[in-house]
Amino acid sequence: MEIKLYTTHCPRCNVLEKKLDSKGINYQKIDDFDINEMVKKGFKTAPILEVDNNYMVYTDAVKWVNDYKG
Repeated sequence: MEIKLYTTHCPRCNVLEKKLDSKGINYQKIDDFDINEMVKKGFKTAPILEVDNNYMVYTDAVKWVNDYKG
């Protein structure tokens, strides 16, 4: 499973990162992404969690992490 966290280090980004860490989920943190490219993909806020090429906004990402069983 490939997991990427697109972060701007905002408060929500930090919360999601802590949740991922607390569950022991391995992920790649990406903070040098092109914001304009993310907007073109339809995202207007950070963080974005990508799991196997599926993108999630914050609320969906938190739910995914909370439901994660490993």
